Amino acid sequence: MHLTPLRMIAALCTALPLSVAAQNFPNKPITFIVPFAAGSATDQIGRAIGQGVSEQTGQSVVIENRAGASAIIGAQTAARAPADGYTVLITTNTTHAANEHLYKSLPYDPVKDFSPVTLLGKGGQIMVINPSSSAKTVSDFLALAKQSPGKLSFGSGSSSSRIAGELLQQMAGIKLLHVPYKSNPLAVTDLLGGQIDMMITDTATGLPQVASDKLRALGFTGSQRSPLAPDLPTIAEAGVPGYEMGYWFAAYVPDGTPDEIVTKLHDLLTKATESQAAKHFYESTGTAPATSTPKELADFQRSESEKWGDIIRKAGITPE
Repeated sequence: MHLTPLRMIAALCTALPLSVAAQNFPNKPITFIVPFAAGSATDQIGRAIGQGVSEQTGQSVVIENRAGASAIIGAQTAARAPADGYTVLITTNTTHAANEHLYKSLPYDPVKDFSPVTLLGKGGQIMVINPSSSAKTVSDFLALAKQSPGKLSFGSGSSSSRIAGELLQQMAGIKLLHVPYKSNPLAVTDLLGGQIDMMITDTATGLPQVASDKLRALGFTGSQRSPLAPDLPTIAEAGVPGYEMGYWFAAYVPDGTPDEIVTKLHDLLTKATESQAAKHFYESTGTAPATSTPKELADFQRSESEKWGDIIRKAGITPE
């Protein structure tokens, strides 16, 4: 389209405030909305990345935990926030790959309501039980489950946790009772108390309990053993050949956030993954650092949504 001189001037005037805004960004505190409870892996990485951003900018980063409804509450809150770069959703595949297949209708659209910024990390989960259980291995637990179909329970506080349990049932030919929680730490509390029999949770939440002998780890969901627990077999090794299920962290902003602001945030967040706080998180939880361009995250999210949708359908899960 040919622009007249007047239109060119108008376009330049319109673009100028964005450039100034991007140049001065951020000039006030940034809010990270975490759709899971304090203490969860997403909360931990959010705080670590937030510290890295604060060190770069001199501005504080406020962590706002909006847990509940399988992270729907937090995602909806972030989607409705002003598109100015000062509200960032630190989330996982739960909100942006799984929920659209688990619920008939969502109060947010994982694609249309957000602009992707960057991946932040990828990791695996651990299958844990209460030490009072007679099961010492994955095969032992599967045998117990087959003896009493539908009587043993598993808890989950995220879609990653739930689908990992559903996939285990599907591939091992067992039937468990699913007990949902607002977050994985809450499920761990009930597992410690004996209210549920098993859960598959992120390493950040589960490994400290295993290290203190409060929970017993049976297997790791990744294709290879976790560097933090090299003696723990993968679930595939321990009795369910071909089993693999991971999770990922990523950052998004509300749709409509200016591209220049997204770029500035991308640079701040990716650099923050190299901060000491972030390195501590990655090393202590066995999470692999992972960053991306906004487009790479959009493409990755699309492929992940297809994969999770296929698993959910094969598991026979009816959208709620």
